[in-house]
Amino acid sequence: MSQQHSAAPAPTSVTSSATSSATATVAGRRDWWRDAVIYQVYPRSFADSNGDGMGDLEGVRTRLPYLRDLGVDAVWLSPFYASPQADAGYDVADYRAVDPMFGSLLDADALIRDAHGLGLRVIVDLVPNHSSDQYEWFRRALAEGPGSPSRDRYHFRPGKGKNGELPPNDWESIFGGPAWTRVTEPDGTPGEWYLHLFAPEQPDFNWEHPAVGDEFRSILRFWLDMGVDGFRIDVAHGMVKAQGLPDLGSHEQLKLLGNDVMPFFDQDGVHDIYRQWRLILDEYSGERIFVAEAWTPTVERTANYVRPDELHQAFNFQYLGTHWDAEELRTVIDRTLDAMRPVGAPATWVLSNHDVTRHATRFANPAGLGTQIRLAGDRALGLRRARAATLLMLALPGSAYVYQGEELGLPDVVDLPDEVRQDPAYFRGAGQDGFRDGCRVPIPWTRTGSSYGFGAGGSWLPQPAGWAELSVEAQTGEPGSTLELYRAALATRRDQPDLGAGDAVEWLRAPEGVLAFRRGDFVCVANTTGESVTTPAYGRLLLSSGEITEADGEAKVPGDTTVWWTTA
Repeated sequence: MSQQHSAAPAPTSVTSSATSSATATVAGRRDWWRDAVIYQVYPRSFADSNGDGMGDLEGVRTRLPYLRDLGVDAVWLSPFYASPQADAGYDVADYRAVDPMFGSLLDADALIRDAHGLGLRVIVDLVPNHSSDQYEWFRRALAEGPGSPSRDRYHFRPGKGKNGELPPNDWESIFGGPAWTRVTEPDGTPGEWYLHLFAPEQPDFNWEHPAVGDEFRSILRFWLDMGVDGFRIDVAHGMVKAQGLPDLGSHEQLKLLGNDVMPFFDQDGVHDIYRQWRLILDEYSGERIFVAEAWTPTVERTANYVRPDELHQAFNFQYLGTHWDAEELRTVIDRTLDAMRPVGAPATWVLSNHDVTRHATRFANPAGLGTQIRLAGDRALGLRRARAATLLMLALPGSAYVYQGEELGLPDVVDLPDEVRQDPAYFRGAGQDGFRDGCRVPIPWTRTGSSYGFGAGGSWLPQPAGWAELSVEAQTGEPGSTLELYRAALATRRDQPDLGAGDAVEWLRAPEGVLAFRRGDFVCVANTTGESVTTPAYGRLLLSSGEITEADGEAKVPGDTTVWWTTA
Protein backbone atom coordinates (compact mmCIF):
# COMPACT_ATOMS: atom_id res chain seq x y z
CA MET A 1 0.00 0.00 0.00
CA SER A 2 1.40 3.40 -0.95
CA GLN A 3 1.30 6.49 1.21
CA GLN A 4 1.57 10.10 0.17
CA HIS A 5 3.34 12.67 2.30
CA SER A 6 2.80 16.40 2.00
CA ALA A 7 5.59 18.97 2.05
CA ALA A 8 5.35 19.92 5.72
CA PRO A 9 3.67 18.58 8.82
CA ALA A 10 0.60 20.25 10.25
CA PRO A 11 1.39 23.64 11.74
CA THR A 12 0.71 22.49 15.28
CA SER A 13 3.90 20.44 15.16
CA VAL A 14 5.99 23.54 14.60
CA THR A 15 5.14 25.64 17.64
CA SER A 16 5.91 22.85 20.08
CA SER A 17 7.21 23.03 23.63
CA ALA A 18 10.45 21.52 22.32
CA THR A 19 10.93 24.58 20.15
CA SER A 20 10.22 26.91 23.07
CA SER A 21 12.62 25.12 25.40
CA ALA A 22 15.34 25.08 22.76
CA THR A 23 14.90 28.80 22.25
CA ALA A 24 15.10 29.47 25.96
CA THR A 25 18.39 27.62 26.29
CA VAL A 26 20.16 28.81 23.14
CA ALA A 27 22.01 31.58 24.96
CA GLY A 28 23.63 29.00 27.20
CA ARG A 29 24.87 26.59 24.52
CA ARG A 30 28.64 26.31 24.11
CA ASP A 31 30.00 26.75 20.59
CA TRP A 32 26.52 27.90 19.60
CA TRP A 33 27.84 29.43 16.40
CA ARG A 34 29.08 26.13 14.97
CA ASP A 35 25.58 24.99 14.02
CA ALA A 36 23.57 28.21 14.41
CA VAL A 37 20.91 29.36 11.99
CA ILE A 38 21.30 33.13 11.76
CA TYR A 39 18.63 35.38 10.28
CA GLN A 40 19.68 38.49 8.37
CA VAL A 41 17.52 41.54 9.01
CA TYR A 42 17.83 44.40 6.54
CA PRO A 43 16.41 47.04 8.92
CA ARG A 44 14.99 49.47 6.37
CA SER A 45 12.93 46.66 4.85
CA PHE A 46 11.87 44.57 7.85
CA ALA A 47 9.29 46.53 9.87
CA ASP A 48 8.38 50.23 10.14
CA SER A 49 7.18 51.32 13.59
CA ASN A 50 6.47 55.02 12.92
CA GLY A 51 4.79 54.99 9.50
CA ASP A 52 7.46 56.93 7.63
CA GLY A 53 7.89 54.17 5.03
CA MET A 54 11.32 53.15 6.33
CA GLY A 55 11.99 50.20 8.60
CA ASP A 56 13.59 50.92 11.97
CA LEU A 57 15.00 49.31 15.11
CA GLU A 58 11.75 49.58 17.04
CA GLY A 59 10.04 47.79 14.18
CA VAL A 60 12.62 45.00 14.40
CA ARG A 61 12.17 44.82 18.18
CA THR A 62 8.41 44.35 17.91
CA ARG A 63 8.90 41.47 15.45
CA LEU A 64 11.50 39.58 17.48
CA PRO A 65 8.88 37.05 18.74
CA TYR A 66 8.28 36.09 15.10
CA LEU A 67 11.97 35.25 14.72
CA ARG A 68 11.96 33.28 17.98
CA ASP A 69 8.96 31.27 16.77
CA LEU A 70 10.58 30.78 13.36
CA GLY A 71 13.32 28.95 15.22
CA VAL A 72 16.52 30.87 14.43
CA ASP A 73 19.38 31.25 16.90
CA ALA A 74 20.56 34.78 16.17
CA VAL A 75 19.75 37.94 14.27
CA TRP A 76 22.26 39.78 12.09
CA LEU A 77 21.37 43.44 11.56
CA SER A 78 22.62 45.24 8.46
CA PRO A 79 23.99 48.75 9.21
CA PHE A 80 21.88 51.17 11.23
CA TYR A 81 24.68 53.64 12.01
CA ALA A 82 24.50 57.39 11.41
CA SER A 83 24.97 57.76 7.66
CA PRO A 84 24.11 59.97 4.68
CA GLN A 85 22.78 56.72 3.12
CA ALA A 86 24.72 56.99 -0.12
CA ASP A 87 24.97 53.19 -0.02
CA ALA A 88 22.13 52.16 2.29
CA GLY A 89 24.14 52.76 5.44
CA TYR A 90 27.38 51.13 4.31
CA ASP A 91 28.78 54.68 4.25
CA VAL A 92 29.16 55.31 7.99
CA ALA A 93 29.46 58.83 9.39
CA ASP A 94 29.47 57.82 13.06
CA TYR A 95 30.13 54.25 14.20
CA ARG A 96 28.87 54.94 17.72
CA ALA A 97 25.50 56.46 16.81
CA VAL A 98 22.24 55.19 15.34
CA ASP A 99 20.92 57.03 12.32
CA PRO A 100 17.73 58.93 13.26
CA MET A 101 15.82 57.14 10.49
CA PHE A 102 16.37 53.91 12.45
CA GLY A 103 15.96 55.31 15.97
CA SER A 104 18.50 55.92 18.73
CA LEU A 105 21.04 54.15 20.91
CA LEU A 106 18.24 53.59 23.41
CA ASP A 107 16.33 51.69 20.71
CA ALA A 108 19.42 49.60 19.96
CA ASP A 109 19.82 48.83 23.67
CA ALA A 110 16.16 47.82 23.98
CA LEU A 111 16.41 45.57 20.92
CA ILE A 112 19.50 43.80 22.26
CA ARG A 113 17.91 43.30 25.69
CA ASP A 114 14.63 42.01 24.26
CA ALA A 115 16.42 39.65 21.89
CA HIS A 116 18.44 38.19 24.74
CA GLY A 117 15.26 37.80 26.76
CA LEU A 118 13.82 35.72 23.91
CA GLY A 119 16.94 33.55 23.62
CA LEU A 120 18.16 35.30 20.45
CA ARG A 121 21.67 36.61 19.94
CA VAL A 122 22.38 39.85 18.07
CA ILE A 123 25.13 40.36 15.49
CA VAL A 124 25.73 43.83 14.06
CA ASP A 125 27.41 44.92 10.86
CA LEU A 126 30.86 46.51 11.01
CA VAL A 127 32.17 48.49 8.03
CA PRO A 128 35.96 48.83 8.44
CA ASN A 129 37.12 49.06 4.80
CA HIS A 130 35.75 52.56 4.25
CA SER A 131 33.86 55.38 5.91
CA SER A 132 31.41 57.96 4.67
CA ASP A 133 32.85 61.07 3.06
CA GLN A 134 30.99 62.84 5.89
CA TYR A 135 33.03 61.05 8.55
CA GLU A 136 34.90 63.57 10.71
CA TRP A 137 38.32 62.26 9.71
CA PHE A 138 37.65 62.61 5.99
CA ARG A 139 36.14 66.07 6.28
CA ARG A 140 39.22 67.14 8.22
CA ALA A 141 41.49 65.59 5.58
CA LEU A 142 39.80 67.63 2.85
CA ALA A 143 40.00 70.84 4.87
CA GLU A 144 43.65 70.46 5.91
CA GLY A 145 44.94 69.81 2.40
CA PRO A 146 47.88 67.85 0.90
CA GLY A 147 50.54 66.63 3.28
CA SER A 148 48.31 66.81 6.37
CA PRO A 149 48.41 63.92 8.88
CA SER A 150 44.65 63.49 8.43
CA ARG A 151 45.10 62.50 4.80
CA ASP A 152 47.38 59.66 5.84
CA ARG A 153 44.36 57.91 7.35
CA TYR A 154 42.98 57.44 3.82
CA HIS A 155 44.61 56.77 0.45
CA PHE A 156 45.30 60.22 -1.00
CA ARG A 157 47.68 60.35 -3.95
CA PRO A 158 48.75 62.88 -6.60
CA GLY A 159 47.41 62.11 -10.04
CA LYS A 160 49.35 61.05 -13.10
CA GLY A 161 49.69 63.10 -16.27
CA LYS A 162 51.18 66.53 -16.88
CA ASN A 163 48.84 68.27 -14.44
CA GLY A 164 47.82 65.35 -12.30
CA GLU A 165 44.63 64.94 -14.30
CA LEU A 166 44.75 61.12 -14.44
CA PRO A 167 43.99 58.71 -11.59
CA PRO A 168 46.99 57.39 -9.61
CA ASN A 169 46.45 53.86 -10.89
CA ASP A 170 44.07 51.83 -13.05
CA TRP A 171 41.88 50.34 -10.29
CA GLU A 172 38.17 50.31 -10.99
CA SER A 173 35.33 50.79 -8.52
CA ILE A 174 33.12 47.80 -7.75
CA PHE A 175 30.22 50.14 -8.53
CA GLY A 176 31.70 51.15 -11.90
CA GLY A 177 34.13 53.77 -13.18
CA PRO A 178 37.53 54.63 -11.69
CA ALA A 179 38.21 53.79 -8.05
CA TRP A 180 39.57 57.31 -7.62
CA THR A 181 38.01 60.75 -7.28
CA ARG A 182 39.91 64.03 -7.55
CA VAL A 183 39.31 66.63 -4.87
CA THR A 184 39.20 70.38 -5.03
CA GLU A 185 41.76 71.72 -2.57
CA PRO A 186 40.96 74.43 0.01
CA ASP A 187 42.43 77.07 -2.32
CA GLY A 188 40.03 76.05 -5.11
CA THR A 189 42.55 74.25 -7.34
CA PRO A 190 42.24 70.66 -8.61
CA GLY A 191 44.26 68.54 -6.24
CA GLU A 192 44.93 65.01 -5.05
CA TRP A 193 42.90 61.90 -5.68
CA TYR A 194 41.46 59.56 -3.04
CA LEU A 195 40.74 55.84 -3.31
CA HIS A 196 37.21 54.41 -3.05
CA LEU A 197 36.67 50.81 -4.07
CA PHE A 198 32.94 51.44 -3.92
CA ALA A 199 31.04 54.74 -4.30
CA PRO A 200 32.91 58.10 -4.21
CA GLU A 201 31.05 58.77 -0.96
CA GLN A 202 32.90 55.79 0.57
CA PRO A 203 36.63 56.62 0.85
CA ASP A 204 38.83 53.66 1.80
CA PHE A 205 40.72 53.77 5.09
CA ASN A 206 44.48 53.35 5.09
CA TRP A 207 44.93 50.46 7.51
CA GLU A 208 48.69 51.01 7.63
CA HIS A 209 48.02 54.09 9.76
CA PRO A 210 47.95 53.14 13.47
CA ALA A 211 45.07 55.53 14.24
CA VAL A 212 42.74 53.46 12.06
CA GLY A 213 43.39 50.29 14.02
CA ASP A 214 43.07 52.16 17.32
CA GLU A 215 39.70 53.60 16.29
CA PHE A 216 38.20 50.28 15.30
CA ARG A 217 39.40 48.49 18.41
CA SER A 218 37.57 51.21 20.33
CA ILE A 219 34.45 50.75 18.19
CA LEU A 220 34.49 47.01 18.85
CA ARG A 221 34.58 47.60 22.59
CA PHE A 222 31.76 50.17 22.40
CA TRP A 223 29.32 47.67 20.88
CA LEU A 224 30.56 44.70 22.91
CA ASP A 225 29.91 46.75 26.03
CA MET A 226 26.39 47.41 24.65
CA GLY A 227 25.89 43.64 24.70
CA VAL A 228 26.08 42.59 21.05
CA ASP A 229 27.05 38.98 20.46
CA GLY A 230 29.25 39.55 17.46
CA PHE A 231 30.06 41.37 14.25
CA ARG A 232 29.56 40.64 10.59
CA ILE A 233 32.57 42.29 8.91
CA ASP A 234 31.71 44.03 5.65
CA VAL A 235 34.33 43.65 2.88
CA ALA A 236 36.48 41.65 5.29
CA HIS A 237 38.83 40.88 2.43
CA GLY A 238 39.43 44.50 1.44
CA MET A 239 41.10 46.51 4.17
CA VAL A 240 44.75 45.92 3.21
CA LYS A 241 46.07 47.03 -0.18
CA ALA A 242 49.22 45.83 -1.94
CA GLN A 243 52.30 47.91 -1.27
CA GLY A 244 52.63 50.79 -3.71
CA LEU A 245 49.05 50.37 -5.02
CA PRO A 246 50.28 48.78 -8.28
CA ASP A 247 48.34 48.91 -11.55
CA LEU A 248 46.27 45.83 -12.27
CA GLY A 249 46.93 46.11 -15.99
CA SER A 250 43.48 45.23 -17.26
CA HIS A 251 40.01 46.64 -17.71
CA GLU A 252 36.65 45.09 -16.84
CA GLN A 253 38.21 44.14 -13.52
CA LEU A 254 34.90 43.01 -12.07
CA LYS A 255 35.12 39.95 -14.29
CA LEU A 256 38.37 39.01 -12.53
CA LEU A 257 36.90 39.15 -9.04
CA GLY A 258 36.66 35.75 -7.45
CA ASN A 259 39.22 34.27 -9.84
CA ASP A 260 42.50 35.61 -8.45
CA VAL A 261 43.97 37.56 -5.53
CA MET A 262 43.68 41.24 -6.40
CA PRO A 263 46.02 44.03 -5.21
CA PHE A 264 43.09 45.52 -3.32
CA PHE A 265 41.32 42.34 -2.12
CA ASP A 266 42.29 39.28 -0.06
CA GLN A 267 45.77 40.53 0.82
CA ASP A 268 47.50 38.48 3.51
CA GLY A 269 47.87 41.52 5.77
CA VAL A 270 44.20 41.45 6.74
CA HIS A 271 44.86 38.45 8.93
CA ASP A 272 47.11 40.44 11.27
CA ILE A 273 44.16 42.78 11.90
CA TYR A 274 41.84 39.92 12.76
CA ARG A 275 44.30 38.35 15.17
CA GLN A 276 44.35 41.63 17.10
CA TRP A 277 40.56 41.81 17.06
CA ARG A 278 40.19 38.23 18.26
CA LEU A 279 42.18 39.07 21.39
CA ILE A 280 39.61 41.77 22.20
CA LEU A 281 36.63 39.52 21.54
CA ASP A 282 38.02 36.77 23.72
CA GLU A 283 38.14 39.16 26.68
CA TYR A 284 34.34 39.16 26.74
CA SER A 285 32.17 36.37 28.12
CA GLY A 286 29.33 34.72 26.25
CA GLU A 287 31.10 33.42 23.14
CA ARG A 288 30.93 36.53 20.97
CA ILE A 289 31.78 35.89 17.30
CA PHE A 290 33.13 37.43 14.10
CA VAL A 291 31.63 36.62 10.68
CA ALA A 292 33.56 37.51 7.53
CA GLU A 293 32.07 38.74 4.30
CA ALA A 294 35.12 37.62 2.37
CA TRP A 295 34.87 37.17 -1.39
CA THR A 296 37.90 35.01 -2.19
CA PRO A 297 39.00 33.03 -5.26
CA THR A 298 38.70 29.66 -3.49
CA VAL A 299 37.19 28.10 -0.38
CA GLU A 300 40.75 27.27 0.65
CA ARG A 301 41.55 30.98 0.85
CA THR A 302 38.28 31.58 2.66
CA ALA A 303 39.48 29.10 5.28
CA ASN A 304 42.39 31.43 6.07
CA TYR A 305 39.91 33.85 7.67
CA VAL A 306 38.62 31.27 10.16
CA ARG A 307 41.84 29.90 11.57
CA PRO A 308 41.63 29.33 15.35
CA ASP A 309 43.09 32.74 16.29
CA GLU A 310 41.11 34.78 13.74
CA LEU A 311 37.40 34.86 12.86
CA HIS A 312 34.69 32.30 13.63
CA GLN A 313 32.71 32.11 10.38
CA ALA A 314 33.07 33.18 6.76
CA PHE A 315 30.21 33.22 4.27
CA ASN A 316 30.50 30.48 1.65
CA PHE A 317 29.98 32.51 -1.52
CA GLN A 318 31.19 29.65 -3.70
CA TYR A 319 28.15 27.71 -2.48
CA LEU A 320 25.82 30.68 -3.01
CA GLY A 321 26.91 30.92 -6.64
CA THR A 322 26.55 27.20 -7.40
CA HIS A 323 23.85 26.14 -9.85
CA TRP A 324 21.03 23.78 -8.89
CA ASP A 325 23.01 20.80 -10.15
CA ALA A 326 23.88 17.70 -8.13
CA GLU A 327 27.43 17.30 -9.42
CA GLU A 328 28.33 20.97 -8.90
CA LEU A 329 26.76 21.03 -5.46
CA ARG A 330 28.58 17.90 -4.33
CA THR A 331 31.89 19.33 -5.54
CA VAL A 332 31.53 22.59 -3.63
CA ILE A 333 30.21 20.82 -0.51
CA ASP A 334 33.20 18.47 -0.47
CA ARG A 335 35.71 21.24 -1.13
CA THR A 336 34.17 23.39 1.59
CA LEU A 337 34.21 20.68 4.23
CA ASP A 338 37.74 19.66 3.24
CA ALA A 339 38.94 23.27 3.48
CA MET A 340 37.34 24.00 6.85
CA ARG A 341 38.33 20.78 8.57
CA PRO A 342 42.09 21.56 8.94
CA VAL A 343 41.38 24.93 10.61
CA GLY A 344 38.66 23.53 12.86
CA ALA A 345 36.02 25.95 11.62
CA PRO A 346 32.41 25.21 10.68
CA ALA A 347 31.22 25.57 7.13
CA THR A 348 28.88 28.56 6.78
CA TRP A 349 26.19 28.08 4.14
CA VAL A 350 24.14 30.85 2.54
CA LEU A 351 21.75 31.09 -0.43
CA SER A 352 20.58 34.73 -0.40
CA ASN A 353 21.48 38.11 1.06
CA HIS A 354 20.95 41.83 0.49
CA ASP A 355 23.48 41.99 -2.37
CA VAL A 356 22.33 39.18 -4.66
CA THR A 357 19.16 38.12 -6.42
CA ARG A 358 16.99 35.99 -4.14
CA HIS A 359 17.54 32.31 -4.78
CA ALA A 360 13.86 31.77 -5.61
CA THR A 361 14.51 33.93 -8.69
CA ARG A 362 18.05 32.73 -9.44
CA PHE A 363 16.80 29.15 -9.59
CA ALA A 364 13.85 30.24 -11.75
CA ASN A 365 16.27 31.09 -14.55
CA PRO A 366 18.74 29.10 -16.64
CA ALA A 367 22.15 28.47 -15.13
CA GLY A 368 25.01 30.81 -15.99
CA LEU A 369 23.29 34.18 -15.48
CA GLY A 370 25.23 34.99 -12.31
CA THR A 371 23.95 36.19 -8.95
CA GLN A 372 22.31 39.41 -10.14
CA ILE A 373 19.45 38.63 -12.51
CA ARG A 374 16.80 40.92 -13.97
CA LEU A 375 14.48 38.19 -15.27
CA ALA A 376 11.56 36.75 -13.33
CA GLY A 377 11.97 33.35 -14.98
CA ASP A 378 9.66 30.44 -14.17
CA ARG A 379 8.53 31.43 -10.68
CA ALA A 380 6.86 28.12 -9.85
CA LEU A 381 10.05 26.27 -10.79
CA GLY A 382 12.14 28.79 -8.86
CA LEU A 383 10.09 28.32 -5.70
CA ARG A 384 10.24 24.50 -5.90
CA ARG A 385 14.00 24.62 -6.29
CA ALA A 386 14.41 27.27 -3.58
CA ARG A 387 12.47 25.15 -1.07
CA ALA A 388 14.52 22.08 -1.98
CA ALA A 389 17.79 24.04 -1.85
CA THR A 390 16.92 25.34 1.61
CA LEU A 391 16.33 21.85 3.01
CA LEU A 392 19.60 20.72 1.45
CA MET A 393 21.47 23.68 3.00
CA LEU A 394 19.95 23.11 6.44
CA ALA A 395 20.94 19.43 6.30
CA LEU A 396 24.64 20.19 5.83
CA PRO A 397 27.10 20.29 8.73
CA GLY A 398 27.85 23.77 10.03
CA SER A 399 26.01 27.07 10.31
CA ALA A 400 23.42 28.51 7.93
CA TYR A 401 22.12 31.99 7.16
CA VAL A 402 18.56 32.92 6.21
CA TYR A 403 17.87 36.25 4.50
CA GLN A 404 14.67 37.97 5.56
CA GLY A 405 11.72 37.02 3.37
CA GLU A 406 13.19 33.86 1.94
CA GLU A 407 11.11 31.94 4.49
CA LEU A 408 8.10 33.41 2.66
CA GLY A 409 9.39 32.27 -0.73
CA LEU A 410 9.72 35.88 -1.90
CA PRO A 411 11.06 36.35 -5.42
CA ASP A 412 13.19 39.27 -6.46
CA VAL A 413 11.20 42.27 -7.69
CA VAL A 414 12.64 42.55 -11.18
CA ASP A 415 10.33 45.24 -12.58
CA LEU A 416 10.92 48.18 -10.23
CA PRO A 417 10.51 51.47 -12.13
CA ASP A 418 13.77 53.30 -12.76
CA GLU A 419 12.61 56.32 -10.82
CA VAL A 420 12.36 54.41 -7.51
CA ARG A 421 15.74 52.68 -7.66
CA GLN A 422 18.29 53.57 -5.00
CA ASP A 423 21.18 51.15 -5.50
CA PRO A 424 24.22 53.42 -6.09
CA ALA A 425 25.61 50.93 -8.61
CA TYR A 426 22.56 51.64 -10.78
CA PHE A 427 23.71 55.21 -11.28
CA ARG A 428 27.31 54.36 -12.21
CA GLY A 429 27.83 52.63 -15.54
CA ALA A 430 30.10 49.64 -16.14
CA GLY A 431 29.94 48.41 -12.54
CA GLN A 432 27.62 46.00 -10.82
CA ASP A 433 24.27 45.52 -12.52
CA GLY A 434 22.76 47.94 -10.01
CA PHE A 435 19.65 45.88 -9.40
CA ARG A 436 20.15 45.01 -5.73
CA ASP A 437 16.98 46.94 -4.91
CA GLY A 438 14.99 43.92 -6.10
CA CYS A 439 16.00 41.82 -3.08
CA ARG A 440 15.55 44.75 -0.66
CA VAL A 441 11.83 45.42 -1.15
CA PRO A 442 10.10 45.48 2.28
CA ILE A 443 8.61 42.14 3.29
CA PRO A 444 4.83 41.58 3.66
CA TRP A 445 3.38 40.76 7.07
CA THR A 446 -0.37 40.94 6.42
CA ARG A 447 -2.75 40.51 3.51
CA THR A 448 -3.94 44.12 3.66
CA GLY A 449 -2.71 47.60 4.51
CA SER A 450 -0.72 50.24 2.69
CA SER A 451 2.38 48.04 2.77
CA TYR A 452 1.03 44.62 3.78
CA GLY A 453 1.72 45.30 7.44
CA PHE A 454 5.26 46.63 6.96
CA GLY A 455 4.10 50.01 8.28
CA ALA A 456 1.23 52.48 8.24
CA GLY A 457 2.78 54.83 5.69
CA GLY A 458 3.67 52.76 2.65
CA SER A 459 7.17 51.45 1.93
CA TRP A 460 10.36 53.03 0.60
CA LEU A 461 10.33 50.59 -2.34
CA PRO A 462 7.00 49.51 -3.89
CA GLN A 463 5.81 45.97 -3.18
CA PRO A 464 4.17 43.82 -5.87
CA ALA A 465 0.39 43.43 -5.70
CA GLY A 466 0.71 39.65 -5.52
CA TRP A 467 2.59 39.70 -2.26
CA ALA A 468 -0.59 39.66 -0.14
CA GLU A 469 -0.74 35.87 -0.43
CA LEU A 470 2.97 35.57 0.33
CA SER A 471 2.60 37.45 3.61
CA VAL A 472 3.27 36.01 7.05
CA GLU A 473 -0.45 36.22 7.80
CA ALA A 474 -1.42 34.31 4.66
CA GLN A 475 1.13 31.53 5.20
CA THR A 476 0.88 31.03 8.95
CA GLY A 477 -0.93 27.78 9.72
CA GLU A 478 -1.23 26.93 6.02
CA PRO A 479 -0.02 23.34 5.51
CA GLY A 480 2.65 23.15 2.85
CA SER A 481 3.36 26.89 2.81
CA THR A 482 6.97 27.95 2.55
CA LEU A 483 6.82 29.64 5.95
CA GLU A 484 5.57 26.48 7.63
CA LEU A 485 8.24 24.48 5.80
CA TYR A 486 10.95 26.72 7.28
CA ARG A 487 9.41 26.52 10.74
CA ALA A 488 9.24 22.74 10.55
CA ALA A 489 12.78 22.48 9.15
CA LEU A 490 14.28 24.62 11.89
CA ALA A 491 12.38 22.76 14.61
CA THR A 492 13.50 19.41 13.16
CA ARG A 493 17.07 20.61 12.86
CA ARG A 494 17.09 21.35 16.59
CA ASP A 495 15.45 18.06 17.51
CA GLN A 496 17.82 15.89 15.46
CA PRO A 497 21.25 15.53 17.11
CA ASP A 498 22.91 14.55 13.82
CA LEU A 499 21.98 17.84 12.13
CA GLY A 500 23.98 21.03 12.44
CA ALA A 501 27.45 20.67 13.94
CA GLY A 502 30.00 18.36 12.39
CA ASP A 503 32.44 18.43 9.51
CA ALA A 504 31.56 15.54 7.18
CA VAL A 505 28.83 13.74 5.27
CA GLU A 506 28.67 10.12 4.14
CA TRP A 507 27.62 10.11 0.49
CA LEU A 508 25.21 7.37 -0.58
CA ARG A 509 24.62 5.87 -3.99
CA ALA A 510 21.90 7.74 -5.83
CA PRO A 511 20.51 8.16 -9.35
CA GLU A 512 22.15 10.68 -11.64
CA GLY A 513 21.19 14.22 -10.67
CA VAL A 514 20.40 13.21 -7.09
CA LEU A 515 22.39 13.90 -3.92
CA ALA A 516 22.02 11.48 -1.03
CA PHE A 517 24.01 11.53 2.19
CA ARG A 518 23.89 10.17 5.70
CA ARG A 519 24.84 11.88 8.95
CA GLY A 520 24.44 9.40 11.78
CA ASP A 521 20.76 8.43 11.86
CA PHE A 522 19.81 11.25 9.49
CA VAL A 523 19.53 10.89 5.69
CA CYS A 524 18.99 13.65 3.14
CA VAL A 525 18.04 13.11 -0.50
CA ALA A 526 17.92 16.04 -2.94
CA ASN A 527 16.60 15.49 -6.46
CA THR A 528 17.96 18.32 -8.61
CA THR A 529 16.44 16.98 -11.82
CA GLY A 530 13.09 17.93 -13.25
CA GLU A 531 11.83 14.33 -13.20
CA SER A 532 10.67 12.01 -10.44
CA VAL A 533 13.17 9.42 -9.22
CA THR A 534 12.83 6.32 -7.07
CA THR A 535 15.11 5.96 -4.06
CA PRO A 536 15.08 3.81 -0.92
CA ALA A 537 12.80 5.06 1.81
CA TYR A 538 15.58 5.44 4.36
CA GLY A 539 13.44 5.35 7.47
CA ARG A 540 10.84 7.53 9.15
CA LEU A 541 10.01 10.56 7.06
CA LEU A 542 10.88 13.81 8.81
CA LEU A 543 10.20 16.44 6.18
CA SER A 544 9.96 17.00 2.44
CA SER A 545 9.96 20.15 0.33
CA GLY A 546 7.39 18.56 -2.00
CA GLU A 547 4.89 15.72 -1.96
CA ILE A 548 6.44 12.25 -2.05
CA THR A 549 4.98 8.73 -2.22
CA GLU A 550 6.33 5.75 -0.27
CA ALA A 551 5.58 2.08 -0.93
CA ASP A 552 7.35 -1.23 -0.26
CA GLY A 553 10.47 0.39 1.15
CA GLU A 554 10.88 2.78 -1.76
CA ALA A 555 10.11 6.47 -2.21
CA LYS A 556 9.09 8.33 -5.34
CA VAL A 557 10.72 11.74 -5.06
CA PRO A 558 9.44 14.41 -7.48
CA GLY A 559 11.81 16.65 -9.42
CA ASP A 560 13.38 19.56 -7.55
CA THR A 561 12.54 18.09 -4.16
CA THR A 562 14.56 17.40 -1.00
CA VAL A 563 13.57 14.80 1.60
CA TRP A 564 14.73 14.20 5.17
CA TRP A 565 14.52 10.79 6.89
CA THR A 566 15.70 9.35 10.18
CA THR A 567 16.66 5.73 10.76
CA ALA A 568 16.35 6.07 14.55
